[in-house]
Amino acid sequence: MPTLKNDLILRTLLGQPTERTPVWMMRQAGRYLPEYRVLRERYGFFERCQTPELACEITIQPVDIVGVDAAILFSDILVVPQAMGLEVQLIESKGPVLPDPIKTASDLQRVRVPEVQETLGYVFDAIKLIKKELNGRVPLIGFAGAPWTLLCYMVQGKGSKTFDEAKAFCYTQPELAHRLLQMITDTTIEYLKGQADAGADLVQIFDSWGGLLGPADFENLSLRYIRQIVAALKDRVPTIIFAKGAWYSLKSMAATGAHGLGIDWCIDPAMARQLAGDKVTLQGNFDPAKLLSPIPVIQQEVKQMLSAFGHGRYIANLGHGILPNVPVDHARAFVDTVKEFSVHKS
Repeated sequence: MPTLKNDLILRTLLGQPTERTPVWMMRQAGRYLPEYRVLRERYGFFERCQTPELACEITIQPVDIVGVDAAILFSDILVVPQAMGLEVQLIESKGPVLPDPIKTASDLQRVRVPEVQETLGYVFDAIKLIKKELNGRVPLIGFAGAPWTLLCYMVQGKGSKTFDEAKAFCYTQPELAHRLLQMITDTTIEYLKGQADAGADLVQIFDSWGGLLGPADFENLSLRYIRQIVAALKDRVPTIIFAKGAWYSLKSMAATGAHGLGIDWCIDPAMARQLAGDKVTLQGNFDPAKLLSPIPVIQQEVKQMLSAFGHGRYIANLGHGILPNVPVDHARAFVDTVKEFSVHKS
């Protein structure tokens, strides 16, 4: 493997000094880029995920077009439930549908901990191809969904604002819920190890629905499983946990040994740092909707964010995924402002 020409993110995650703050954007590979939309017209969603050449092209597009400091694998968190035996349909503009969700103990018999090389080998093939094509320009981020977030989809059967059925499942059938969470965890550990072995330079665990749980439930239903994943990976690759809305558990998340913690825009940088401590890198937390503001406003707001976080253990990012209607030059303005701004100068 060629040595990385840009290792800003890795150094930041390891607490090493850097010339400037690194920057990337969640969901940067995809929907807001015209080049991606061309491919979306021609190929189905899972076809794009499962064809290494397409996944490679989509992964690298934002590095070329927007100039981010890392590529993130083009894939989806729901490839794991798929590999575990559930049917997953992704309907454009409607979101995911799992037609046969898990409701009972007999439903759980349909689910297995798979051999990831067989069921998810296409992801590892894509990573190898991306690494070759990137040729050391920037690091490649691998990822997976957190067990709690995957359970939400596997039980609810579709997207939801509240995931009340998934929560009810956990509260009324706790033993079953924990069995499923452990199966997802075991699969995810092997999956992320496979990503690291294929060449991912770091991995992020997305707990999109962590914020739906109160602190005690977040510990019981989410963090205890994320902790297993971080422990299994920490000697292989740096890890980032992004649990949207679960800011109240930043201290507990920092204690997992993860190298980075993603935060959304609902917590200010000083409070996040106070909760997380200074031994972990913070990542975030620009509101993606603000990228629809005029460019001068974006530049001003980004500078304020960078000043508030300070230089050092910080990666500039959004507080959630980029929206499909963000103009490309606005995304580029976000990235360029971070690159040009140095806390040392201010």
